[in-house]
Amino acid sequence: MGETETRTGTIKAVPVRHPGRWVAAVAVAVLAAMLVNNLVTNEAYNWAEQLKYLFAPAVLEGVRNTIWLTVAAMIGGVLLGIVLALMRLSANPLLRGAAWIYVWVFRGTPLFTQLLIWGNIGALFPTLGLGIPFGPEFVTAQTNALYSAAAAAALGLLFNEAAYMAEIVRGGIQSVDTGQQEAASALGLTRSQTLRRIILPQAMRVIAPPTGNEAISMLKNTALVAAVPYTELTFTVQNIYSHTYQIIPMLVMACVWYLFLSSLMMIGQHYLERHYGKGYAR
Repeated sequence: MGETETRTGTIKAVPVRHPGRWVAAVAVAVLAAMLVNNLVTNEAYNWAEQLKYLFAPAVLEGVRNTIWLTVAAMIGGVLLGIVLALMRLSANPLLRGAAWIYVWVFRGTPLFTQLLIWGNIGALFPTLGLGIPFGPEFVTAQTNALYSAAAAAALGLLFNEAAYMAEIVRGGIQSVDTGQQEAASALGLTRSQTLRRIILPQAMRVIAPPTGNEAISMLKNTALVAAVPYTELTFTVQNIYSHTYQIIPMLVMACVWYLFLSSLMMIGQHYLERHYGKGYAR
């Protein structure tokens, strides 16, 4: 900024004022200082208690269970979601209807309620058997003898996630121009080859970001398997503070673990999106 000579005289440039920005910045700085002061001075956090249990064997076991539940639910949910998405896009009305009903049921009911049902599935199906449909069964067994809390938690998360992944995959496939499939057919590629080599690689640019968000949400949703019940991170800290009565310190410690794990997943999501976003303008 400065003075500029023109034919009519000297023009003095004056920068535009933004008082709102400074007010907002001061407000944010004050709130941040208040938060830091609260974290440092508030004895209710009991940081020493948190450090005592941060790497305790029970907590680490809860973290491991949280991680494997997240991985199992996402892998199974993605695979089943792809199948459901293809059914939704099928020309067969029976397949389309069945997939729509599945998505409608699992997206339209709370995950916590679904987990409660999976945890008590033995009351609905007391025995499991192999045999002829609507006919005799050759092998039967008690459901509770074959079913564990870990299986109930994993299946509950998996089947719920599949409904959301089905819509994400369907949206990604539909984002690819139909001319791509027509061109692949003209080249002699089968429908499965077209899907694997042409459609899905392009659709991944659209599928990857929401899938990463779903994975992070799944990490947090594992806290709901206390309904089964199954020992994951939140359930573990609840057991600890039921004996120590240090409720806030244990819950904050759990949040620290969740933040750490979700931050690692965010880094992976960033590189995944960058990989599939190559060649596309921002």
